[in-house]
Amino acid sequence: MAELLFYHLERSTLEAVLPQLLEKTLERGWTAVVRAGSPERVKALDAHLWTYRDDAFLPHGAEGEGHEDIQPVLLTTGTDNPSGANVLFAVDGADITGVETYQRCVLMFDGADPAAVARAREHWKAVKADGHDATYWQQSEQGRWEKKA
Repeated sequence: MAELLFYHLERSTLEAVLPQLLEKTLERGWTAVVRAGSPERVKALDAHLWTYRDDAFLPHGAEGEGHEDIQPVLLTTGTDNPSGANVLFAVDGADITGVETYQRCVLMFDGADPAAVARAREHWKAVKADGHDATYWQQSEQGRWEKKA
């Protein structure tokens, strides 16, 4: 069973949090798939990950660029896992189909978007019903992640 972590973004944007989590993933020797809700979002995240910080390099590639099977971080809208990645990051309401092929799934959602919160609740109920280990994390007023469930 995959471990699922629900990240309720309230104080920071996805663009601020995702690179940090991807860096930690790579530091552990893991690889990742970032599954976005649209091709436009994949393109925007791809551009952002090249420029998010002047003193950092986050190796990654996007679907359709080739070599998807060897990318340490693959940005996609697809539900496959061509590199056998350890971690799935599902953003912007992306489908979490195939979560069982990962060790960990991080579902990130915008707390200011009622539709995103509703989708996250639906996913929470479904993964718990399927027997997955799921935890819910919310940002404190200081921006730290606190385990709530």
